[in-house]
Amino acid sequence: MKLQGLVAATYTPYSPDGSVNLDLIPRMTESMIDRGVAGFYVCGSTGEGESLSIEERKSVASAFVSAAGGRIPVVIQVGHNSIPSACELARHAAECGADAISTLPPTYFKPPTLELLIDSIATIAESAPKLPYYYYHIPRLSGVSFDTVKLLEAAKERIPSFNGIKFSDFFLAEMMACQEFDNGRYDILFGSDEMILGALATGAQGAVGSCYGFAAPLWNQIIAHYKQRNLEMAQAWMRKAARLVRILASDPGPFQACVKQVVWPLLDIDPGPCRLPQPALTEKQVQQARTSLEESGFAEEIKTGNFQLP
Repeated sequence: MKLQGLVAATYTPYSPDGSVNLDLIPRMTESMIDRGVAGFYVCGSTGEGESLSIEERKSVASAFVSAAGGRIPVVIQVGHNSIPSACELARHAAECGADAISTLPPTYFKPPTLELLIDSIATIAESAPKLPYYYYHIPRLSGVSFDTVKLLEAAKERIPSFNGIKFSDFFLAEMMACQEFDNGRYDILFGSDEMILGALATGAQGAVGSCYGFAAPLWNQIIAHYKQRNLEMAQAWMRKAARLVRILASDPGPFQACVKQVVWPLLDIDPGPCRLPQPALTEKQVQQARTSLEESGFAEEIKTGNFQLP
């Protein structure tokens, strides 16, 4: 299994009382597929998997698998600080029909050695042995930062279902080394939206990101022009995409709160704010973000999916 194109890191919707709103997931799914995503990555950082209970994570995973209906692959992030809980989530992912599983490393009692990390991964992967497994490398959030090439070397010997890495870091030279490892055996998915052009230049074929669910047409322009070897146009579209990320992250930011409370409502879908401990925007901040998107032209482009260069 090798994933190609834009894999949307899915957002988890909530009802006004704070409970998970499963009823919105089919609408979100149709919107994302219509915009051109090639897969889903569920209950990762974007989906607030670490803020959900085990039962909520199971229900969200099942809902996205059901809504996708086999049209695009669905990867479920099942990592947990409790390895037995991660195993339970992995078994559920297999039972509900997911196409692959992925895990963050334990983030409280962090594995002090690569060997212990591999032990943890192997235990979880064995709970769903028929599903391809992806390691989620995001050291700036997880605090776990082992050399990913050495991780691949160790995984090759221990974990038959190990399929690749969701590489959410900025060290493209390390990512390239992962792509070259064992003659390109593993699927290395890039996970930093605002740097996708650099990843394409290193040979990336697939990417997982928070923006793709609502702005896939914009990022697909970058990919299309790069494949046509029109670097000047690819760079122009990359600059536009980076501007969108900057607006959402800093005017007023934070990024995830702006997306949930401002961007998705532009598509007539209200997934509610992020859960604690993440911040929620005040009404004043919502209006500030909305005004920034409208004045930049992004609001209308997000609504229509018709992105234009100046």
